[in-house]
This record gives sequence, C-alpha cells and structure tokens, in this order.
Amino acid sequence: MRNWCMAWLAAAMVQAVLFSLASVPAAGQTQTATETGAVRRTAEGTPDLSGIWQVMNTAAWDIQDHPAQKGVPAGQGVVEGNELPYLPAAAAKKKANYDNRATADPETKCYLPGVPRITYMPYPFQITQSQKQVTILYEYVHAVRNIFLGTPHIKGPIDWWMGDSRGRWEGNTLVVDVLEFNDETWFDRAGNFHSDALHVVERYTPVGPDLINYEATIEDPKVFSKPWKMSMLLYRHKEKNAQILEYECFSF
Repeated sequence: MRNWCMAWLAAAMVQAVLFSLASVPAAGQTQTATETGAVRRTAEGTPDLSGIWQVMNTAAWDIQDHPAQKGVPAGQGVVEGNELPYLPAAAAKKKANYDNRATADPETKCYLPGVPRITYMPYPFQITQSQKQVTILYEYVHAVRNIFLGTPHIKGPIDWWMGDSRGRWEGNTLVVDVLEFNDETWFDRAGNFHSDALHVVERYTPVGPDLINYEATIEDPKVFSKPWKMSMLLYRHKEKNAQILEYECFSF
C-alpha cells in the first residue's frame, strides 16, 4: 500500500509539471488552435475524446473530504455537497465497511472496481472512438469497457462488474447510461458502496483540448434516499510516447 501511494503521488507531481509546461508557448511561437482551447473534433463533428487520460485526485481512497491517514493521502472530496444520502440501514453498513476496509474492500482482492470507480483509480486509461462505439482501455487490471452508441440496454437482470454501458451525444457531451451491476464493488476504499440496483449516468464534456469534465450521477433506491453526483477533471497525458502499460494486481 505504501509503495502504491508513493508511486501515485510521484506520478501526480510529475504530471502537474508537465501540464504547466505544456500550457506555455515557446518565445516567438504562434499558438495553435489546440493551445488556445479549441476542442478537437472527429470527421463527424463530435468532440474527439481519443487519448490517454488520468485523474489527479484521491477519490480512489475516499470520494469525500478526508485527512491523511496511514496509507491514505489527504484529499478534497469529489461529491457534490460532500454528503451521501444513505438510508439508515445502509449508513450502518457503510460504517462497518469502513471499519474493515483494509481487507473488505473488493478492490483489495483484485476484483474489477466497477463504474465509476475505475475512472478515478490512480492509473491512466485510453479512450478510442468511432461513430458507433467508444472503447476505454484501462491500465488497471487490463480492464476494457465498450460504450455502444445509440443502442438499447441488454435485457436483464445481469450481474456485471462494470455494468452495461450505452452512450449518446448531447451537444459536446458524451452521456453514458450504465445499468446491470452486481453489488460487489465499492465507490472507494472508505467503504462507500451500492446494491445491484445501481444506476449510473456519466457525462464526459471536453472543456479544452486536454481537459474533460467528468460527472457521474448515482441512483440506488436500495442504498440512497435520493440521487447524488460526483465530478472531477480528467487530464490528457502529453508526454512523448505516452502509452498504457502493464499492471498486474496482487491481492492482500
């Protein structure tokens, strides 16, 4: 765990320096459309989300505000309002999860982390897209996720770790509706959890050539009294020869 945390923090520091350097044009150099904030587009006119992306936050440990702890860096939350509307029985389970988080978190057993957690795991992921499909290749445990555009969900119920993802474009935003989950994943290491009734709506909105605003609205009537939302920025990797590497998970 210590090595994991140190590696992520070091990577985040390097990434911050790279982004700051990339944003400053060289003396006498004319700024291109990319540098001035224009959103890249495909031949069809939709935003081009292709590239390698990564978050720069600590949501994988806790999606709410949290102080530094053993093996956990301090971080600001990504939940709107910083509160989760747990039903009473679910709040008690969340507390039990937190008390046993070192071994109870399904991610410690190398299971797929689910949606939206895989988005903010401290590893990069690559987006590729076509007219009919967006595919996300995650460095974490070689996960692959296909988002099919303009097609209905598969008839359930189906217990899937990553759910069934169906997308559509709303202007510049890729909206992804995700259903058919199992109840075996958490939102973070702090024990925030869901049931098999989870429904996630993701929104990927480019806010520049190298930034995507990511939002996920969470609905689960078995666990929460009302829907709630998290949001964060995704940063494009711009290092020379940036690529997705191998990651093998080893359970505790």
